[in-house]
Amino acid sequence: MKMTAPLALRASQHARLVAPRHGDSLLCSSIGPSGEVITLWAAEDKTTAFVTVHAHGTTTTTQIAWRPVAFPSVQPLPDGKVLIVGARCQWRPDGPERNAVVYDANGSAVLEQTLGDGISHVLTTRQGEVWVGYFDEGVYGSCGWGDRDSAPPVGKHGLTRWSADLDLRWQYRADQWGSISSCYALNVHDDTAWAYYYTDFPVVRVDGDTVTGWHNDVSGASALAVGGSTVAFFGGYEPDQDKLVTAVQLENRLLVTGEHLVAQPDGTPLPASARVVGRGSELHFLVEDRWLRLSVEDLPRP
Repeated sequence: MKMTAPLALRASQHARLVAPRHGDSLLCSSIGPSGEVITLWAAEDKTTAFVTVHAHGTTTTTQIAWRPVAFPSVQPLPDGKVLIVGARCQWRPDGPERNAVVYDANGSAVLEQTLGDGISHVLTTRQGEVWVGYFDEGVYGSCGWGDRDSAPPVGKHGLTRWSADLDLRWQYRADQWGSISSCYALNVHDDTAWAYYYTDFPVVRVDGDTVTGWHNDVSGASALAVGGSTVAFFGGYEPDQDKLVTAVQLENRLLVTGEHLVAQPDGTPLPASARVVGRGSELHFLVEDRWLRLSVEDLPRP
């Protein structure tokens, strides 16, 4: 029986990301709760940084009093504030590193907190809640966390929710869907979070403190989008890095309905360096200075 090659879907280009000044280098980029792109740029002297927000055809830029963190993520907060979080965080006997910094609308650092080591995802809501997903070292311990004479890892449950003031409000508790060894994908839309994690790769939805889940046969994806009863998984283990798999929600299981490949607007493959973020029903592809998008509503129907 001849196998049909997966259909190639072309993501659409939405905008280009422009550096605030010539010579500024892009440190990281992500998607905010309203579908905007937020980016962090470092000046050539490495002592100054800028945050730009691209939304609705406009770009705003804020210069911040940069306090470097390791492998940063950036997200918007209400009232023009910005949250920058480092993925790695060292535990020390005299106090752990503060790897989360909140900057006000004028670019001044107004709050520091420890969100833990081994952070893979940081996504905020419009109200300012902060969802954090952790990879295995953040769950089981590294960088001094989890040793006999140190504190347990902040991310030991794999998924946490914090207030806009960076107070811990909620932690995932393993139930019938199993514990989180590594949070592979996180999607936050309005007040709902969707997480997809190793080892069994279920998909769980968190509404408030209520967890609902689905068993799932798709493994290794790096991002997911949810529209209606359809879940779209992007990425996978080699050689499936650019694969998109669609599934529909049944009572407690996801049923795969299709497989596709995702390409750039000109049909060329996505580069391995592309950052992919799911927000609601959309997958956002950040490819160097280009912002591409693909919506669940645009996918072929089974």
